Amino acid sequence: MSEVASKKNLPFIKIILIVVVLGFGSMQYFSGVANTAESVPEAAAMMAPPTPEVDVTKLELETVRFWSHFSGRLVPVDMAEIKPLIGGEIQKVYFDDGQRVKKNELLFLIDPRPHQAKVKRVEAQLASAKSHGRLAKDELARTKKLVEKKLISDSIFDAANNEYAVAIAAIEEANSTLREARLKLNYAYIRAPFDGRMSHAAITVGNVIESEMNAPVLATLIADKQLYAEFDVDEKTYIRSLRSTLDVDEMPVEMILAMDESVVYQGHVHSFDNQLDSSSGTIRTRAIFDNTDGVLTSGMYVDIRLGAAAETDVLLIDQRAIGTNQNKKFVYVIDDKQTVVYREVTLGKQHDRHRVVLSGVVQGEHVVINGLSHIRPNMIVTAKLESVDAELVN
Repeated sequence: MSEVASKKNLPFIKIILIVVVLGFGSMQYFSGVANTAESVPEAAAMMAPPTPEVDVTKLELETVRFWSHFSGRLVPVDMAEIKPLIGGEIQKVYFDDGQRVKKNELLFLIDPRPHQAKVKRVEAQLASAKSHGRLAKDELARTKKLVEKKLISDSIFDAANNEYAVAIAAIEEANSTLREARLKLNYAYIRAPFDGRMSHAAITVGNVIESEMNAPVLATLIADKQLYAEFDVDEKTYIRSLRSTLDVDEMPVEMILAMDESVVYQGHVHSFDNQLDSSSGTIRTRAIFDNTDGVLTSGMYVDIRLGAAAETDVLLIDQRAIGTNQNKKFVYVIDDKQTVVYREVTLGKQHDRHRVVLSGVVQGEHVVINGLSHIRPNMIVTAKLESVDAELVN
């Protein structure tokens, strides 16, 4: 009987066990859902991207001098082709090829003997003329006394007076001939007209040369303490330069060699030409430079930077901060709420790695200088002010 009762209670026990198991499972499920719901905000917070960090620079007025760039060539301040003024045989060359010489230093000697002989001859003629002049003077004095006493006729006095005038003229002629002979003798000693560097001797010892129209070039002398840099300046730059000052010495010029940029030479404008070239719209300009290291040589190609006469206060912006939107230029400004603000700007001249800002931003604003492609207007960012030294390095 008891076995039958046990068999009848068995299904009921199974049902109770199933209910208990299901209830426990339900509790675990809802508990897990509740925990998941609580962790969603935390996970979302962990998965959110960090606030972008950008480098910014503060816009300030800067005093700058604007420069214009040109290409040019060096030419000598003084250059002389050494030619003979008398003919004869070259007896000596006193310099080596490429040697630096001083003003009045002897360069060539043309055989001076024929001219020395002429000087001696003319000196003798002058001495004879002076002796004849003294005699004529004494004769005139005697005839003057006699004519005053009416002892001789006036015609004799007139003849003595004329003889004296002829003697004086002969002395002047002899003096003039002597000066010419001495001058030609001096031409036999060819000297440097100024300090400079000599070329090679085109004609050497033993050659006989002619003068005047057929005179050959014996050598070339170029002054190399200072040199001109000649370059063509466009009409706009020329007008702007003279509007700022009429004193061309106030216009600084910097120069580097086309084949060597290691040294910057400082100079100033020497002159502008007296007319523009109508075919090119440019004017020939000369700047003068000291040959401080002795490297500069006539004919070298150079790069020229022509500076404005006066410095100007302008607002400069780093070129890295400038973005392009079709045909417009823009920058990103960070306001006091660390928000990105889009600004269109109008740009002026370039100065080193910066551009002049004519409109769009004002002094004191902070402008993003890198990572423009990673930010958008109205975005919140973390701004990091870049130091002046770092900006110059970049």
